[in-house]
Amino acid sequence: MHIAHGSEQLFTALSSFGLKQEIPIPSPSLSVKLLFFLSHPNLVPSEWWDGNPIDVVRQATRTGAAPNVSDAYTINGQPGDLYNCSSKGTVKVPVVPGETNLLRVINSALNQELFFTVANHKLTVVGADASYVKPFTTSVLMLGPGQTTDVLITADQPPARYYIAARAYASAQGAPFDNTTTTAILEYKTASCTGKCASTKPVSASLPAFNDTATATAFAKKFRSPKKVPVPTDIDESLFITVGLGLNNCPKGARARNCQGPSGTRFTASMNNASFVLPSNFSLLQAHQQGIPGVFTTDFPAAPPVKFDYTGNVSRSLWQPARGTKVYKLKYGARVQVVLQGTSIFTAENHPIHLHGYDFYILAEGFGNFNPKTDAAKFNLVDPPLRNTASVPVKGWSVIRFVADNPGVWLMHCHLDVHIGWGLATAFIVENGVGELETVEHPPADLPFEKDVAICLHVLLSLSDHQFDGLHLSV
Repeated sequence: MHIAHGSEQLFTALSSFGLKQEIPIPSPSLSVKLLFFLSHPNLVPSEWWDGNPIDVVRQATRTGAAPNVSDAYTINGQPGDLYNCSSKGTVKVPVVPGETNLLRVINSALNQELFFTVANHKLTVVGADASYVKPFTTSVLMLGPGQTTDVLITADQPPARYYIAARAYASAQGAPFDNTTTTAILEYKTASCTGKCASTKPVSASLPAFNDTATATAFAKKFRSPKKVPVPTDIDESLFITVGLGLNNCPKGARARNCQGPSGTRFTASMNNASFVLPSNFSLLQAHQQGIPGVFTTDFPAAPPVKFDYTGNVSRSLWQPARGTKVYKLKYGARVQVVLQGTSIFTAENHPIHLHGYDFYILAEGFGNFNPKTDAAKFNLVDPPLRNTASVPVKGWSVIRFVADNPGVWLMHCHLDVHIGWGLATAFIVENGVGELETVEHPPADLPFEKDVAICLHVLLSLSDHQFDGLHLSV
């Protein structure tokens, strides 16, 4: 499965052609014939700017301020009926009464988590991030950027037209966001509805409030694996990683136009007070394999350098993280637990944390500061969901586990594009195991010379002034 990373990839069209086929669903009660829509097997809510999105990123990087919010959201490239300019192009999804259809909903936005719903219809969730889940029914989805959710929807309502809608889940208090709603139309295909319904207004969809953390959290907690799974229990590496924003003071000699964050600062972000800097001359994997010095250090801390009230009033002395390219080494086969702890530095918000190269089990999530003595009792060690992105709740925490059995260099970062640019990331170096199947392959013979790679990196980075994690890591 490919996940787009970097601003330019997320604006690539995400589409595919569907075919009639039997789809295996992990539940005898859901053994039904499913039909992929021939024109819209995927529904892809996203963001749209009236301008070049790369310029949006460049401006934010140059000024140190937050990026301009989008001008609209879209579903499969169209904003929908609720915008003045696009009602004629609204995406229509045809359904036959009585049929059950499989939809994959993909959030391809850059910087926005999204609520998603279909008016008057229930959605049965059967998969997420390309893994099966224990089916459950809901009226609304919440997806972070890059997350996917597979749902069954049965056309069991009176023949008509129904809005499919998406809008922001904006959890950062006081932060600006695009407060509009994008729509598509679920259209029943019947003789009576084809002519009569075409001119009727679709049934309205109800979405949660933009700051409805309770709904977002309740949805996240419903996920389970279809059956008992082999959760790692004897842990070799236990990490506690804080995730959050920060503010850097304006550097000496810098112009005011380059420090347009709050009170003349520049936005930053970090994990365990380390703000990640992507190297510009060599890829992390190349530096690791060839032993190139000075590209990264292996001193990413397994716990915060300073313990504090993570979700309370945080001292301003902790608002300026240290910049560097710090990674964490793991032995092949290590059983890893990571507690992801949100902070309230500057502002608290929900962070979708994504790990390259791995799926992991999400054992639990909660609010406040993680307490190992009491919160460990909440761990689901039987059937936790297998995901590649974990939502860290507002002023809360999430716990994941995985086995480090994929050697290489793998980035872990916030999937809000602006946050990785600010440094909310780190990387795991997973060492080789024994034998060919547990070893990173040698680079191909036609791999460009270091000088050529450096020139390409320099050009791409100069075009964007931004960190592209996709340049050096495989997914």
